[in-house]
Amino acid sequence: MNFDFSDEQRALQSEVQRFLSDRADLSVARAVLDDDGAHFAEPVWREMLELGWAGMAIPDQYGGVGLGYLELCVLAEELGRSLAPVPFSSTIYLFTEAILRVANENVRAQTLPAVAAGEIIGTLAFAEGIGFPRPNRIKLRFENGRLQGEKWPVADAMIANHAVVLAADENDEPCLCLLSLTQEGVERRPLQSVDPTRGQGALVFNGAEAQRLGEAGESAWKVFQQILDAAAVLFAFEQVGGAASCLEQAIEFASERTAFGRTIGSFQAIKHKLADIYVGNQLAVSNAYYGAWALASGSEELSLAASVARVSAIQAFEAAASENIQVHGGMGFTWEADCHLYLRRSRALALVIGDASLWKSQVANEFERRVA
Repeated sequence: MNFDFSDEQRALQSEVQRFLSDRADLSVARAVLDDDGAHFAEPVWREMLELGWAGMAIPDQYGGVGLGYLELCVLAEELGRSLAPVPFSSTIYLFTEAILRVANENVRAQTLPAVAAGEIIGTLAFAEGIGFPRPNRIKLRFENGRLQGEKWPVADAMIANHAVVLAADENDEPCLCLLSLTQEGVERRPLQSVDPTRGQGALVFNGAEAQRLGEAGESAWKVFQQILDAAAVLFAFEQVGGAASCLEQAIEFASERTAFGRTIGSFQAIKHKLADIYVGNQLAVSNAYYGAWALASGSEELSLAASVARVSAIQAFEAAASENIQVHGGMGFTWEADCHLYLRRSRALALVIGDASLWKSQVANEFERRVA
């Protein structure tokens, strides 16, 4: 069994890395961070669309490139490495995945070509404040084809024009609904975020018209969990890419910075920090590959593989970003250093689809299910 990427996928990774280093280096993330009116790097996003990235895993009959999840994992890793401030994850990992998994043929034919063409920036709205939603605690109501209530935080809520939302129907059963966010009856509120380059917002629905996707009840909740499992693998690759960049930054600085006539990388304390980052990163990479295999093969192990990948990636990115600052010493805490950009992103990605405690619980539940 081969858990590595193919030569073609490695070639794709090289091309993506080259593009992002030229068009979306850290100065792009800084520009978005410094501009209160900018929610993302629109020129970079447009170039990505021209390259067909939005349609990478969309079947060719819907206007996509027709590749697969492994190619998406390659893209995700490089996006995480560069900290590209674009709505790729909300549109592709979450919105598009929801359409592919639950929408009927007519909805797919209407929606997916628009995603591939860049006409749709999408998101998945499921959270209702602090805590993770449960089937019997969903407050957003879907009745008579309209939504009443609110969702927050929602990734890229301020720039998305379509959303799939988790709601409760007339029978208090969970369901997934598709709607346009540009209609009357939808209000947006920006929320402060630790990483403004991945903006968050609140969506308030006052009778907004929506279309239910698929069935309600247990089947809808099961599909929702599958969407999050798929997204967890892709976010894990983003986190792996970010953690790798942190290690590279730390090694580069430790090899150049001198103290007491020696490079600081020669001191045992710094060596231990770098070694700890490396070990954590390698563990996360291994689990991310396991998740990628389970996702691409449609394995029944996806729930466990996604949970393990998610937990280890959160831990690795957090440790790498934090220790990178420590290796940089006093200057690592300054605005001018790039270290804080990665720490911001690590904190944001750690919460975007539920925190580590949620996914640890899922790991435990999967083992209990197997024992039973």
